[in-house]
Amino acid sequence: MKKEKRFVRVLDESIGFAMACTVLADRETGVHYLVVQNGNGSGITPLLDAEGKPVVRHIPRDE
Repeated sequence: MKKEKRFVRVLDESIGFAMACTVLADRETGVHYLVVQNGNGSGITPLLDAEGKPVVRHIPRDE
């Protein structure tokens, strides 16, 4: 039986030569995270809505 991945890639964007942004969604909690990679460094943070609350949109298991 194949184990399902917990995180799903929602969006990929390349910004310039060595910078990339990815949005990942946690299938268990529905929380979306922004991952920024720039050269040898990277960072991750939860996406927030206009009220400062985490963006939560549940991802169906079959996606």
